Amino acid sequence: MAVSASEPSRRTRGDLCPGVLRPWPADDGALVRLRVPGGRIAAASLAALGELTTRFGDGTVHVTSRANLQLRALPSVDGSLPDEVVAAIIATGLLPTPTHELVRNILASPLTGLIGGRIDLRPVTDRLDAGLRDDPALAGLSGRFLFVLDDGRGDLMDRPGDLGLTALDHAAVQLRVGEDWSAVVPIEEAVDRLVELACAFADARGAGTDAPWHVRELTAPLSATRPGDSRLPSLAPALPYGPVASSARRIEHVEAPGGILDRALIDRLTGGDFAELVVTPWRGVIAVRA
Repeated sequence: MAVSASEPSRRTRGDLCPGVLRPWPADDGALVRLRVPGGRIAAASLAALGELTTRFGDGTVHVTSRANLQLRALPSVDGSLPDEVVAAIIATGLLPTPTHELVRNILASPLTGLIGGRIDLRPVTDRLDAGLRDDPALAGLSGRFLFVLDDGRGDLMDRPGDLGLTALDHAAVQLRVGEDWSAVVPIEEAVDRLVELACAFADARGAGTDAPWHVRELTAPLSATRPGDSRLPSLAPALPYGPVASSARRIEHVEAPGGILDRALIDRLTGGDFAELVVTPWRGVIAVRA
């Protein structure tokens, strides 16, 4: 199934993927990445980010290809954000844990639970996020380690990831381990299996600057592989911008031009017309009207 690896098999330094407590010193100031598991974000949180970046940053919120958010041009003191900026970010609700902020990389089918798909993966995403945050051994995962959850519509079938699943029907999923397919399990068992596999990877990778960042970099398989199930979906195209066909709800995929949400677009998304917001890996935001 999978996507070929282009990264080296042996690392020469530790991961430097940015977070709130580990900003990246870019030319225009500190860059911070905020993990948004499953892309779901409260309108109040996005509005607060808009106010925060207007006050401290470049006035925009950047959308990444993993459906996370970035803030740029933030102030920095000795390589860290000032306390008042960190406090403002915490107040948005987007930093529930300081120890595990870098490892909450969970990409899920953006329309899951809204329209289409075989399984509503929103509860699965929430349980997986909680499972990652609850295990101290997982705090040391690379900030690039990615979980990819496809609800059976096939929209994330081509996304390279470390661990994940794809729904086969309303009750079963096939686990994904690096570039390979693994066991078929009931959806109720999937989160526990993914957390167990993440712990196995954390143990197998070891420590030090040459420790692997990704499952595909291990010298031995993390689990037994098996062929892809016949029920796996075909690859679906990226969700186009504009209205999303729905018989019950008015849903729109709003483009973030150049991957940027400026203040006017943030105000539009958070002005009260939309009840739900989901950041997408196609650099947009799904907005569900109230």
